[in-house]
Amino acid sequence: MLTRASDQTHNLLIDGRRMPALSGRTFDTVNPATGEVIAKVAEAGADDIDAAVRSARAAFEGPWKRMRAADRGQLMLKLAELIRRDEDELVNLESIDSGKPVSAIRRQDLPAVLDTLTYYAGMADKINGQVIPARTDALTYTVREPLGVVAAIIPWNFPLMIGMWKIAPALACGCTVVLKPAEITPLTALKIGELALEAGFPAGVLNVVPGFGKVAGQALVDHPDVDKITFTGSPVVGRQILQGASGNLKRVTLELGGKSANIIFPDADLDAAVKAAGSGIFFNTGQVCSAGSRILAHESIYDEVVQRLAARADSTRIGNPQETSTAMGPLVSEVQMKRVLDYIEIGRNEGARVVTGGSRHGDVGYFVKPTVFADVEHQMRISQEEIFGPVATVIKFTDEADALRLANGTVYSLAAGVWSADIGRVHRFARDLKAGTVWVNTYGPTDIRLPWGGSRDSGFGREHGDAAIENFTEQKVVWIQTGK
Repeated sequence: MLTRASDQTHNLLIDGRRMPALSGRTFDTVNPATGEVIAKVAEAGADDIDAAVRSARAAFEGPWKRMRAADRGQLMLKLAELIRRDEDELVNLESIDSGKPVSAIRRQDLPAVLDTLTYYAGMADKINGQVIPARTDALTYTVREPLGVVAAIIPWNFPLMIGMWKIAPALACGCTVVLKPAEITPLTALKIGELALEAGFPAGVLNVVPGFGKVAGQALVDHPDVDKITFTGSPVVGRQILQGASGNLKRVTLELGGKSANIIFPDADLDAAVKAAGSGIFFNTGQVCSAGSRILAHESIYDEVVQRLAARADSTRIGNPQETSTAMGPLVSEVQMKRVLDYIEIGRNEGARVVTGGSRHGDVGYFVKPTVFADVEHQMRISQEEIFGPVATVIKFTDEADALRLANGTVYSLAAGVWSADIGRVHRFARDLKAGTVWVNTYGPTDIRLPWGGSRDSGFGREHGDAAIENFTEQKVVWIQTGK
C-alpha cells in the first residue's frame, strides 16, 4: 500500500487509459497527518479536459447508449464487488490523502459508497416513462432519456462517498462522466476509475481528471459538450459555476455550504443531545457541510451544555488517522488549518470565550484541538460564517421564537437538529426551520434513499433517491396519431 512518496506519477484516466497531462505538469498530494508528500499526480489542463469530454461523448453516443439498462446495472454491481475486494487499499488511500481516520472510513464512507452503488444499480432498468391519455385519437407517452456528458466536481472532505453520490446515479441513467476530484484528495477517484475499467465499463464512460479548479474545473464548466454540472463545494465557487454554465445553458446541481443549528431544549435527553452535538461538529474534524456548528441551548441548561460539550471535546482522541483508536484526525491541508486557526482568533477578538481547545495540536501535521466557544452572540462571524473545522459555537436562547429566529438567521439552509420531548414543538420546528433536512432527537444520519440538499447559500437541487434520476435525465414526449 502507498504510504510515502514514490517515483511513480498517478496519471489521468481518459478514454480507458492512464496518461500524463499533455502539458507534462504534475502536482504533489500531501499526507495531512505528517505534511509529507505521498504522491505526484498529473495535472489536467484545458486540453486534457477537452480530450476527456470528447471521450465521454463518444462513449455516450456509442457503446454506452447501445447497452441494455439491466447490463449497465450489472456492471455497477461488478464494480461494487471490486470495491469490496480492494477495500483495504481504498481505506488506506482515503486516509493518507485526506487525513480521515480509518475507523470512520470503514464505519461510514465505504459502506455508503457500496450502498449508493448497489441502490442505483438496481434502479438502472427501472427508469420509466408513462402513458398519458391526452387525446382519444392518439397514443401519447413519455420516456426518460439520459442527459449526456456529466461533469462531476467533488470536494475533499468525503472524496469516496460524495464521488459515488454523483457517479452512480449518472451511470444508472445512462450518462457518461468526467470526474474532477479535488486536487488535494485525488487518489481514491483514480482508483475507482481503474476498478470501473476492470469491471468492464467501456472506455470513456468514466474519465478521471485531477486538476485545479481555476483551470480544469473552469474548462469543464466552459466546455460546450458538457450537458450537466454536478458540484459539491463552497458557495463562492458554486456561484462561479452557475454563471459559467449559462454559456450553453448546462443543467446544474449545487450542494454548497452550511452553518447548521442544533437546538437543545430543556426537556431533551441531555446525555444524548450533547453526545450527538459533539459528534455533529467534531466528526471528520468538523469538515462536514451539514456540521452542527451552531449549538443553540436554552438559557436554563446553557452552562451545563457548555460544560458537557467541553468535556467531550477534551476526551476526543486526536492522532494518527491510520490507528483504529483515533477519533479525530488532522484538517485536510495547511491552508485549511490556518483558516480554522484564523477563525478561532476572530472569535476571541469578537468577545467569545474559548472554553477548551483554541489552538493547534502538536507541531507535525495539520491538527487543531476540538474547540468550544461560549458567550457567542448571533451576529458574530464565528456564528454566521462557515469555518469548516472542529469549532463549536454555543449560543443561548430564551424561548421557541428566539430559537427559531437564531436558527434561521444565516444565509445557509442545509440542515438543522431539534432536541425535545415535546411532540408539538418538534413538529412546529420541522415545519418552520429553513433546512433541507431536519433531524429530531438525533443529528447527522443520511441515507441514499432520501433527498439531500438545501437552498440559499447551501445551493439548490436535490441529490439521492428518485431526485437524482431527475438530475441526470430529461423527459421526451412521443405523440402517435392513431385516428381522426
